[in-house]
Amino acid sequence: MLTETDLKVADGRNLHVYDTGEQRGTRLAVIWHHGTPNTGAPPEPLLPVAGRLGIRWVSYDRPAYGGSTPRPGRDVASAAEDVRSIADALGIARFAVMGHSGGATHALASGALLPERVAAAVGVSTLAPLAAHGLDWFAGMAPSVEANLRAAAGGRAALEQHRATADFGPDMFTDADQAALEGSWSWLAGVAGQAIEGGPDGQVDDDLAYTAPWGFDAAQVTAPVLFLHGGQDRVAPSSHGEWLAGRCPSAQLRLYPEDGHISVLDSAATALDWLAEQADRN
Repeated sequence: MLTETDLKVADGRNLHVYDTGEQRGTRLAVIWHHGTPNTGAPPEPLLPVAGRLGIRWVSYDRPAYGGSTPRPGRDVASAAEDVRSIADALGIARFAVMGHSGGATHALASGALLPERVAAAVGVSTLAPLAAHGLDWFAGMAPSVEANLRAAAGGRAALEQHRATADFGPDMFTDADQAALEGSWSWLAGVAGQAIEGGPDGQVDDDLAYTAPWGFDAAQVTAPVLFLHGGQDRVAPSSHGEWLAGRCPSAQLRLYPEDGHISVLDSAATALDWLAEQADRN
Protein backbone atom coordinates (compact mmCIF):
# COMPACT_ATOMS: atom_id res chain seq x y z
CA MET A 1 0.00 0.00 0.00
CA LEU A 2 1.36 3.41 -1.01
CA THR A 3 1.24 6.20 1.56
CA GLU A 4 1.99 9.87 0.98
CA THR A 5 3.28 12.17 3.70
CA ASP A 6 4.85 15.61 4.01
CA LEU A 7 8.23 15.94 5.67
CA LYS A 8 9.60 19.21 7.00
CA VAL A 9 13.37 19.32 6.53
CA ALA A 10 15.90 21.35 8.52
CA ASP A 11 15.72 24.47 6.34
CA GLY A 12 11.93 24.61 6.65
CA ARG A 13 11.08 23.24 3.22
CA ASN A 14 8.47 20.56 2.65
CA LEU A 15 9.23 17.32 0.84
CA HIS A 16 6.28 15.25 -0.37
CA VAL A 17 7.24 11.61 0.25
CA TYR A 18 5.83 8.34 -1.09
CA ASP A 19 6.39 4.99 0.65
CA THR A 20 5.12 1.48 0.00
CA GLY A 21 6.16 0.62 3.56
CA GLU A 22 7.97 -2.12 5.36
CA GLN A 23 6.38 -5.48 4.60
CA ARG A 24 7.05 -9.00 5.79
CA GLY A 25 9.91 -10.30 3.66
CA THR A 26 11.27 -6.86 2.72
CA ARG A 27 14.86 -7.24 1.55
CA LEU A 28 15.76 -3.73 0.50
CA ALA A 29 14.46 -0.17 0.41
CA VAL A 30 14.97 1.56 -2.93
CA ILE A 31 14.70 5.34 -3.17
CA TRP A 32 13.34 6.26 -6.61
CA HIS A 33 14.31 9.49 -8.38
CA HIS A 34 11.86 10.66 -11.02
CA GLY A 35 12.65 12.11 -14.43
CA THR A 36 11.97 15.57 -15.87
CA PRO A 37 9.19 16.62 -15.78
CA ASN A 38 7.49 14.06 -13.52
CA THR A 39 6.11 13.90 -10.04
CA GLY A 40 7.73 11.50 -7.64
CA ALA A 41 5.40 8.52 -7.24
CA PRO A 42 7.32 5.22 -7.50
CA PRO A 43 7.19 3.52 -10.91
CA GLU A 44 3.83 1.79 -11.08
CA PRO A 45 4.83 -0.66 -13.86
CA LEU A 46 7.57 -2.03 -11.58
CA LEU A 47 5.46 -2.46 -8.43
CA PRO A 48 4.49 -6.10 -9.08
CA VAL A 49 8.05 -7.34 -9.59
CA ALA A 50 9.23 -5.21 -6.65
CA GLY A 51 6.62 -6.85 -4.44
CA ARG A 52 7.77 -10.29 -5.53
CA LEU A 53 11.39 -9.42 -4.75
CA GLY A 54 10.69 -7.80 -1.38
CA ILE A 55 11.60 -4.27 -2.49
CA ARG A 56 10.20 -1.31 -0.56
CA TRP A 57 9.81 1.80 -2.70
CA VAL A 58 10.44 5.23 -1.22
CA SER A 59 10.35 8.35 -3.40
CA TYR A 60 9.62 12.05 -3.30
CA ASP A 61 8.74 15.05 -5.41
CA ARG A 62 11.92 16.99 -6.10
CA PRO A 63 11.83 20.63 -4.96
CA ALA A 64 9.28 22.71 -6.95
CA TYR A 65 7.44 19.58 -8.14
CA GLY A 66 4.12 18.35 -6.78
CA GLY A 67 3.89 18.83 -3.03
CA SER A 68 7.53 19.80 -2.46
CA THR A 69 8.48 23.43 -1.98
CA PRO A 70 11.15 25.00 -4.21
CA ARG A 71 14.84 25.07 -3.30
CA PRO A 72 16.22 28.08 -5.22
CA GLY A 73 19.61 27.49 -6.79
CA ARG A 74 19.65 23.77 -6.10
CA ASP A 75 22.30 21.64 -7.77
CA VAL A 76 22.28 17.90 -8.42
CA ALA A 77 24.27 17.25 -5.24
CA SER A 78 21.52 18.76 -3.07
CA ALA A 79 19.38 15.67 -3.73
CA ALA A 80 21.63 13.68 -1.42
CA GLU A 81 20.78 15.92 1.52
CA ASP A 82 17.06 15.47 0.86
CA VAL A 83 17.48 11.71 0.56
CA ARG A 84 19.34 11.58 3.87
CA SER A 85 16.51 13.53 5.54
CA ILE A 86 13.88 11.16 4.14
CA ALA A 87 15.78 8.01 5.07
CA ASP A 88 16.42 9.31 8.60
CA ALA A 89 12.75 10.20 9.07
CA LEU A 90 11.68 6.72 7.95
CA GLY A 91 14.34 4.93 10.01
CA ILE A 92 16.07 3.46 6.93
CA ALA A 93 19.78 3.05 7.63
CA ARG A 94 20.85 1.43 4.35
CA PHE A 95 19.16 1.60 0.97
CA ALA A 96 19.62 1.54 -2.79
CA VAL A 97 18.86 4.34 -5.24
CA MET A 98 17.36 4.15 -8.71
CA GLY A 99 16.31 6.75 -11.24
CA HIS A 100 15.33 7.33 -14.83
CA SER A 101 16.64 10.10 -17.09
CA GLY A 102 17.39 13.19 -14.98
CA GLY A 103 16.31 11.23 -11.94
CA ALA A 104 19.20 8.83 -12.52
CA THR A 105 21.60 11.77 -12.37
CA HIS A 106 20.12 12.76 -9.00
CA ALA A 107 20.35 9.15 -7.80
CA LEU A 108 24.10 9.23 -8.46
CA ALA A 109 24.39 12.15 -6.04
CA SER A 110 23.33 9.90 -3.17
CA GLY A 111 25.77 7.22 -4.27
CA ALA A 112 28.60 9.73 -4.30
CA LEU A 113 27.78 11.72 -1.17
CA LEU A 114 26.16 9.09 1.08
CA PRO A 115 28.56 6.17 0.64
CA GLU A 116 27.85 4.84 4.14
CA ARG A 117 24.13 4.61 3.34
CA VAL A 118 23.87 3.56 -0.33
CA ALA A 119 24.28 -0.15 -0.99
CA ALA A 120 23.81 0.01 -4.79
CA ALA A 121 22.55 2.28 -7.54
CA VAL A 122 20.72 1.91 -10.84
CA GLY A 123 20.65 4.59 -13.52
CA VAL A 124 18.37 4.25 -16.55
CA SER A 125 19.01 6.65 -19.46
CA THR A 126 21.44 8.70 -17.38
CA LEU A 127 22.89 12.07 -18.39
CA ALA A 128 26.61 12.63 -17.84
CA PRO A 129 27.92 15.98 -16.54
CA LEU A 130 28.30 18.74 -19.12
CA ALA A 131 32.00 19.01 -18.34
CA ALA A 132 32.62 15.28 -18.96
CA HIS A 133 36.14 15.07 -20.37
CA GLY A 134 36.28 13.52 -23.82
CA LEU A 135 32.49 13.36 -24.28
CA ASP A 136 30.75 15.27 -27.09
CA TRP A 137 27.86 16.03 -24.74
CA PHE A 138 25.23 17.20 -27.24
CA ALA A 139 26.03 14.66 -29.98
CA GLY A 140 23.05 12.42 -30.72
CA MET A 141 20.44 14.55 -28.93
CA ALA A 142 17.20 15.44 -30.67
CA PRO A 143 17.26 19.07 -31.87
CA SER A 144 14.61 20.18 -29.36
CA VAL A 145 16.51 18.58 -26.46
CA GLU A 146 19.82 20.07 -27.55
CA ALA A 147 18.33 23.56 -27.93
CA ASN A 148 16.74 23.41 -24.49
CA LEU A 149 19.90 22.23 -22.74
CA ARG A 150 22.11 24.70 -24.59
CA ALA A 151 19.80 27.43 -23.35
CA ALA A 152 20.00 26.02 -19.81
CA ALA A 153 23.79 26.13 -19.99
CA GLY A 154 23.42 29.87 -20.58
CA GLY A 155 21.58 30.39 -17.29
CA ARG A 156 18.05 30.95 -16.06
CA ALA A 157 17.24 33.99 -18.18
CA ALA A 158 18.37 32.28 -21.37
CA LEU A 159 16.43 29.13 -20.54
CA GLU A 160 13.24 30.98 -19.69
CA GLN A 161 13.52 33.02 -22.90
CA HIS A 162 13.98 29.82 -24.90
CA ARG A 163 11.05 28.10 -23.24
CA ALA A 164 8.78 31.03 -24.01
CA THR A 165 9.02 30.35 -27.75
CA ALA A 166 10.26 26.76 -28.06
CA ASP A 167 8.26 24.01 -29.69
CA PHE A 168 8.80 20.81 -27.72
CA GLY A 169 7.92 18.29 -30.41
CA PRO A 170 8.05 14.51 -30.36
CA ASP A 171 11.46 14.36 -32.09
CA MET A 172 13.07 13.19 -28.85
CA PHE A 173 11.21 9.87 -28.85
CA THR A 174 11.72 6.91 -31.17
CA ASP A 175 8.94 4.69 -32.48
CA ALA A 176 9.84 2.21 -29.72
CA ASP A 177 9.51 5.00 -27.16
CA GLN A 178 6.09 5.97 -28.49
CA ALA A 179 4.96 2.35 -28.28
CA ALA A 180 6.13 2.14 -24.66
CA LEU A 181 4.36 5.40 -23.78
CA GLU A 182 1.15 4.08 -25.29
CA GLY A 183 1.53 0.65 -23.68
CA SER A 184 3.77 -0.68 -20.92
CA TRP A 185 4.85 2.78 -19.69
CA SER A 186 1.66 4.77 -20.26
CA TRP A 187 1.86 5.55 -16.52
CA LEU A 188 4.56 8.10 -17.34
CA ALA A 189 2.10 10.30 -19.20
CA GLY A 190 0.07 10.71 -16.01
CA VAL A 191 2.94 11.74 -13.74
CA ALA A 192 4.37 14.01 -16.43
CA GLY A 193 0.97 15.64 -16.86
CA GLN A 194 0.71 16.29 -13.13
CA ALA A 195 4.17 17.85 -13.13
CA ILE A 196 3.42 20.11 -16.08
CA GLU A 197 0.12 21.25 -14.54
CA GLY A 198 2.09 22.38 -11.50
CA GLY A 199 4.05 24.90 -13.56
CA PRO A 200 7.55 25.06 -15.09
CA ASP A 201 9.65 25.78 -12.00
CA GLY A 202 10.67 22.18 -11.29
CA GLN A 203 11.68 21.52 -14.88
CA VAL A 204 13.60 24.79 -15.15
CA ASP A 205 15.48 24.06 -11.92
CA ASP A 206 16.27 20.54 -13.14
CA ASP A 207 17.62 21.69 -16.50
CA LEU A 208 19.78 24.34 -14.85
CA ALA A 209 21.16 21.73 -12.44
CA TYR A 210 22.00 19.26 -15.23
CA THR A 211 24.07 21.82 -17.13
CA ALA A 212 25.78 23.42 -14.10
CA PRO A 213 28.52 21.78 -12.02
CA TRP A 214 26.90 18.86 -10.22
CA GLY A 215 28.67 19.30 -6.88
CA PHE A 216 30.24 15.83 -6.98
CA ASP A 217 32.25 13.56 -9.26
CA ALA A 218 30.76 10.32 -10.59
CA ALA A 219 34.04 8.66 -9.63
CA GLN A 220 33.01 9.12 -5.98
CA VAL A 221 30.26 6.49 -6.43
CA THR A 222 32.03 3.45 -5.03
CA ALA A 223 28.94 1.27 -4.46
CA PRO A 224 27.97 -1.15 -7.25
CA VAL A 225 26.22 0.73 -10.06
CA LEU A 226 24.19 -0.66 -12.96
CA PHE A 227 23.50 1.56 -15.96
CA LEU A 228 20.79 0.67 -18.48
CA HIS A 229 20.84 2.63 -21.72
CA GLY A 230 19.11 2.51 -25.07
CA GLY A 231 21.32 2.72 -28.13
CA GLN A 232 18.77 4.96 -29.90
CA ASP A 233 18.28 7.37 -26.99
CA ARG A 234 17.76 10.93 -28.31
CA VAL A 235 17.47 12.60 -24.90
CA ALA A 236 20.51 11.18 -23.08
CA PRO A 237 22.55 9.52 -25.84
CA SER A 238 24.12 6.18 -25.02
CA SER A 239 27.58 7.79 -25.09
CA HIS A 240 26.61 9.35 -21.74
CA GLY A 241 26.01 5.94 -20.19
CA GLU A 242 29.27 4.66 -21.63
CA TRP A 243 31.17 7.61 -20.19
CA LEU A 244 29.62 7.18 -16.74
CA ALA A 245 30.23 3.43 -16.72
CA GLY A 246 33.91 4.15 -17.39
CA ARG A 247 34.00 6.74 -14.61
CA CYS A 248 32.30 4.92 -11.72
CA PRO A 249 34.71 2.38 -10.21
CA SER A 250 32.18 -0.45 -9.72
CA ALA A 251 29.86 0.10 -12.67
CA GLN A 252 28.25 -2.21 -15.20
CA LEU A 253 26.60 -1.03 -18.43
CA ARG A 254 23.79 -2.89 -20.15
CA LEU A 255 23.28 -1.36 -23.58
CA TYR A 256 20.09 -2.15 -25.51
CA PRO A 257 20.87 -1.19 -29.12
CA GLU A 258 17.28 -0.93 -30.40
CA ASP A 259 15.81 0.98 -27.44
CA GLY A 260 15.27 4.68 -26.92
CA HIS A 261 14.89 6.86 -23.86
CA ILE A 262 11.59 5.31 -22.70
CA SER A 263 11.49 1.84 -24.22
CA VAL A 264 14.64 0.86 -22.31
CA LEU A 265 12.45 0.93 -19.19
CA ASP A 266 10.97 -2.35 -20.39
CA SER A 267 14.24 -3.88 -19.16
CA ALA A 268 14.13 -2.15 -15.77
CA ALA A 269 12.66 -5.21 -14.05
CA THR A 270 15.98 -6.98 -14.61
CA ALA A 271 17.65 -4.16 -12.68
CA LEU A 272 15.42 -4.95 -9.70
CA ASP A 273 16.64 -8.55 -9.82
CA TRP A 274 20.18 -7.14 -9.78
CA LEU A 275 19.36 -4.91 -6.79
CA ALA A 276 17.91 -7.88 -4.90
CA GLU A 277 21.15 -9.76 -5.53
CA GLN A 278 23.15 -6.82 -4.17
CA ALA A 279 20.97 -6.77 -1.05
CA ASP A 280 21.60 -10.45 -0.46
CA ARG A 281 25.37 -9.88 -0.71
CA ASN A 282 25.22 -7.17 1.93
